[in-house]
Amino acid sequence: MLDTLVLIGRPAAGKSEIIDYLGSISNPDRVKLLGMGPVEVIDDFPFLWEKFEEDRILAEHGRARLWTDDDLYFTDDFFWIFMIEKINLAYRKALARDPEGFSARTKIIEFARGGAEGYARSLGTLCDEILERASILYVKVPYEESERRNRRRARPGQEDSILHHSLPDEKMKHYYLVDDWKAVTGGEDAGQIELRGRKIGFVNFINEPELTDDPAKLAPALAKAVRSL
Repeated sequence: MLDTLVLIGRPAAGKSEIIDYLGSISNPDRVKLLGMGPVEVIDDFPFLWEKFEEDRILAEHGRARLWTDDDLYFTDDFFWIFMIEKINLAYRKALARDPEGFSARTKIIEFARGGAEGYARSLGTLCDEILERASILYVKVPYEESERRNRRRARPGQEDSILHHSLPDEKMKHYYLVDDWKAVTGGEDAGQIELRGRKIGFVNFINEPELTDDPAKLAPALAKAVRSL
């Protein structure tokens, strides 16, 4: 049974659609096809969106923003590590709440990172409890495709939605044009990377041409990728 899957990739690469698919199939089918139990998701987007909301409330009351400037750019790169620590905290809480049933569930940890050391730094900050159990699935699309799908998924009034949040093009370029995953893996599509002395298995899920828009295409491709882990 796959214990913990770290699901990463550029915004709109298809990560949320994979999670949506996993939640749509029955537990027996998920176990049989993917070797995954009931899915428990820790996604850092709700943590991130909460900071936008908190800063808006502070600004409306004449107080200084804590995380973002007036154009909603983050003011300190430590923010991205803070988000990983939020993931660590949520994971440890889930483990403490139900230590006996914890291994019966497949935990999905989802996030996107950009920059010259985005994934190297963030993955290296994941807590020991995660790294002891984790495999990594990177959803791979070119930047241009990520940008196109990011525009496509936008729904006015649903900016806080997991499936329909979207970034303006200028913020996409600022945060995600550079992606260090190739450097982290040495350009391999599958294998192992070392994180704090642990060998962690990874595989790239190639999602261009797009597979996550059709369950009939997604199911066999995802099964092949996940079972290789």
